[in-house]
Amino acid sequence: MSPAGHPFFFGTDRRSSRLNFRKPSPPVRNNRFVQLVLSAVRGEAYDYTSGSIRKSIVLLSIPMMLEMAMESVFALVDTFFVGRIGVEALTTIGLTEVMMTLIYSIGLGLSLAPMALIARFVGEKNPALASRAAGQSIVLTLAISLLIAVPGYLYAAELLALMGADASVVAAGVGYTRIMFASNGVIMLLFLLNGVFRGAGEPATAMRVLWLANGMNILLDPLFIFGLGPIPGFGVEGAAIATTIGRSVGVGYQLYILFSGRSVVRLRLGGWRLDLGMQARVLRVAATGAFQYLIGSASWIFLARIVASFGPSAVAGYTVGIRLILFTLLPAWGISNAAATFVGQNLGAARPLRAERGVWWALGITSLYLGLLSMGYYFLARPLVQGFTQDPVAIGYGVDALRIFAIGYVVFGLGLIPIQAFNGAGDTATPSLLNFICFWLIEIPLGYYLAINLGYEVSGVVWAVVLAECVLAAIAITLFRRGRWKTKVI
Repeated sequence: MSPAGHPFFFGTDRRSSRLNFRKPSPPVRNNRFVQLVLSAVRGEAYDYTSGSIRKSIVLLSIPMMLEMAMESVFALVDTFFVGRIGVEALTTIGLTEVMMTLIYSIGLGLSLAPMALIARFVGEKNPALASRAAGQSIVLTLAISLLIAVPGYLYAAELLALMGADASVVAAGVGYTRIMFASNGVIMLLFLLNGVFRGAGEPATAMRVLWLANGMNILLDPLFIFGLGPIPGFGVEGAAIATTIGRSVGVGYQLYILFSGRSVVRLRLGGWRLDLGMQARVLRVAATGAFQYLIGSASWIFLARIVASFGPSAVAGYTVGIRLILFTLLPAWGISNAAATFVGQNLGAARPLRAERGVWWALGITSLYLGLLSMGYYFLARPLVQGFTQDPVAIGYGVDALRIFAIGYVVFGLGLIPIQAFNGAGDTATPSLLNFICFWLIEIPLGYYLAINLGYEVSGVVWAVVLAECVLAAIAITLFRRGRWKTKVI
């Protein structure tokens, strides 16, 4: 078989070769970056273990950034529509989202296993093991989601009350919380299967999946929340229904791609049979990966509980500030995911120095990106927050939170990139330890002390987040420079 016929040959196909050798017309003579962007969005095959490092990072980053951008747009649109119902509805989704971060954390943690394993197997040119890792990860995810759905649905009201919601918030939003917990399996599968695509070096596929899922949700949100003509709306519960339908369509599309052979990773019915050896490898990465994200998510729950003690307006303002920050942080998360895939594939190809250079390049891009955005958030905080709530007290809390976040925004990226590099190498234990130290031993106690003891309220909580992220970034970069992640075996 010729090299181009090999299933793991990532060279340019005949059609793109003709495009590459055709003399460009004068208007696009110096527009190679535009062509690179188009290649990334189309998902053209490329070998990330050789050639230009910058090109590899760009090809991986662009679809992952666009994928995360759509996720952030969805969160922002959801907040916009629900904010039109009232403060109680906005408080409901704020408190529920904090609890759902536990599910997101488990889903993200589980997705680290197929991403890291499949990236290694792709680097090793072993498609059979890549497919087996994907199948076993799905089996594990379905089992875990069932254990969460039942108690989450049955005790939704008690969970909202535990988070600090008053009786009016619980009465208005318990249906939303029940639907979100019951559909947690869809959420986790969406994360998991996109982790499969990222590990396979197919970020454009993951991008299209999330654009489909969240695009549908954005279209369905106003319909299910407010109704249309004689069709009644469901209020805040409608937001949960729209989200579940959109994500379910996305999962269906993911499975179609994997079963139809349109991906490097191909699922077959036989891959669902329990494979104890592969399950052990998946669990070894997934357990510490899930623990890593759970630690971070639990810290947000504790902080949200502190914020809730200052009333619904404080929660609403804090929620708007968080959603705005995530709106632009998620694309940076896309760059970090690109770094993780790049590290995994190059370690699989026994090229650790190339993996390290790619991470430093990704870190530079992220720092520049977040630095520019931080200035906009600081100076435009008030009009941005006013676009989501009309409550003057909530606006005050939101503006203060957004400006403080903006001050330390670059630091978020300085910690995010090396942490994801560790994850891409399969070293999920190191980020878990860092999260425990920085979020549980520093962020939570400091947040309580600043907010409650010193009386800084929401501002104190946000300052605690920024300071903890500074410590995390300093330690993560130091450990990354030492290079022990390069020798990780998974």
